[in-house]
Amino acid sequence: MLERVSPLRSETDIIYPADPDFVNPSPAELQKYHGVAWTGSSLTVHHHEDERVQSQLRLARSICEKRIPSFGSCWAVQIAAVALGGVVAKCPLMGREQGICRKIQLTDIGRSHPMMEGKPSVFDAFGAHDDEVTHLPPTGLNLATNSHSMVQATSAMVGFAEFWAVQYHPEYDLHELARLTSARIEKFIRLGFFKTPEDAKEYISHLDTIHADPTRKDLMWRYGLDKDVLSEDVRLVEVRNWVKKLVVPYRREGLGL
Repeated sequence: MLERVSPLRSETDIIYPADPDFVNPSPAELQKYHGVAWTGSSLTVHHHEDERVQSQLRLARSICEKRIPSFGSCWAVQIAAVALGGVVAKCPLMGREQGICRKIQLTDIGRSHPMMEGKPSVFDAFGAHDDEVTHLPPTGLNLATNSHSMVQATSAMVGFAEFWAVQYHPEYDLHELARLTSARIEKFIRLGFFKTPEDAKEYISHLDTIHADPTRKDLMWRYGLDKDVLSEDVRLVEVRNWVKKLVVPYRREGLGL
């Protein structure tokens, strides 16, 4: 995904900060990078005693101290909030948000924020989370919201460092959602998203069918799917803007040298 949205040739290193033998990169090692992208996680950021969580909070703060632009989805918005002084808790009102996050609306600040340039003012997005940001850090801006979660996108500053993050998953597609659903059928039945395994399997099959044939108007209508989740041009706006507006300028200014 990062290579697809980058206007310049890019190289990517992958690290695993939740692994028990992980050691935070030194300041000199971090300085080699022009951006850091955070993925989702099955961990819980408000489990403060979990060393896997603490390791990632330390990493996030170290990255911000080096002024390296960060972006991420889901887990990232929660890591950004807690690392910089905010609060995350279990979704207090509606429980887990799963599959498609509906009617996400840009806030007044979000409509003029560079991360959201080119994004519809109201959109759906892929999502899957049990926790949410309940209190933003002092420098955090709320860029998007919906009826489920107050914070669906945020930008936070630490000195000259910016951390852009979204609660939803722009990197997902229908095939990815189908695979994740397949791995969690029993959990989703317990949570009430499906009545039976057969219901779940039909849903998964339909997601894969639409992914393979996006002209299936009947299934798109059935599940309320539109270009905001089906088109990469819309879905990846935030990622593309992060690379264009933060990572590339950071590289050109030589701040990563």
